Amino acid sequence: MFKLLFLLFKNKKHRLVLLDKYLHSLYVSIAMVFVVILMGVVGYVLLEDYNLIEAFYMTVITLSTVGFTEVKPLTDVGRIFTSFLIIANLGIFAYAISTITSSILDGNLQRMLQEFKLQNEVDALNGHVILCGYGRYGSEVAKHFLLHKTPFVIIENAKPVVEKLEKESNLLFLSGDATNDELLETAGIKRAKSLITTLPDDAENIYVTLTARQLNPQLHIISRALNTKSESKLKLAGANEVIVLEQMGGFFMATLVGKPDLVTFFQILSRETSDSVNLEEIDIKHLPNGATTSTIKDLNIRGQSGANVIGLKTTQGEYIVNPPPETPVIPGVHLFVLGNRTQIDKFKNLWSTLT
Repeated sequence: MFKLLFLLFKNKKHRLVLLDKYLHSLYVSIAMVFVVILMGVVGYVLLEDYNLIEAFYMTVITLSTVGFTEVKPLTDVGRIFTSFLIIANLGIFAYAISTITSSILDGNLQRMLQEFKLQNEVDALNGHVILCGYGRYGSEVAKHFLLHKTPFVIIENAKPVVEKLEKESNLLFLSGDATNDELLETAGIKRAKSLITTLPDDAENIYVTLTARQLNPQLHIISRALNTKSESKLKLAGANEVIVLEQMGGFFMATLVGKPDLVTFFQILSRETSDSVNLEEIDIKHLPNGATTSTIKDLNIRGQSGANVIGLKTTQGEYIVNPPPETPVIPGVHLFVLGNRTQIDKFKNLWSTLT
């Protein structure tokens, strides 16, 4: 309880949110107790001519029903007032006890602590990904992020899914509507690197994309689309990438006819388990020793890590498949590196100044 109160008063924004959700009835009961005490003090001062100390003491022993002797003999009016004070106290006491008991039995206190812990962890994120929707597609995205230790936070509105997320302690999530501006800000959208929206309704994906783009113009937004008609609308709303399920499904089905092994190989890359081959994209921001240009041969990536550069994206957006060793590498290019998890990790460790 003391930990909860400390957290509540430490952060005003979160305190107000939790106050609306859980603490309103508790605060009301506390306020009612103070009101009754004030009424008792004022009543004894006016009706029995007590001073403030005497009136306060008489009120306390009356409300606590300890049975101490009256400060001064009461008049008939004073006895009637005391009787009503006791009756009022019994009602307030019963209300307060039921509120506290209900909070404990219903798990509200535990949920408050859990929500506060999650919110503090979300506030600590920077350069993270906001994942809107934890359905079939969102859960697959989350698995990928967990494997690669990519920081992310989930926004989910469906109650059954939220209950499922509550049981998965390794996932950061916020419960609510992803189209809500305040919730996106709570998820740290202004500090986020990317946003992925996988909501089952294209209209909601468009609205989330439009809102996210307004809140963070530099955000990289990826959206799911159920049909091709929504693709142009999502890009107009501000999505950088749109994944149309119809197109992706058709592509894989057609490829399975003539190139089934290629699809299998792609699935191996997509699973990215610890023992499988992995395809990693490396954003080159700085070259070693302050150099302004180098070549793939000079970097000797295969010799030092065992990984292979199978592709390169130039600063002009041109893609080079299987680039030759003499291909220049300058800050701003992207390298596509193929290798197992150990080789990829070794590459990152050796060339940490590049990323």
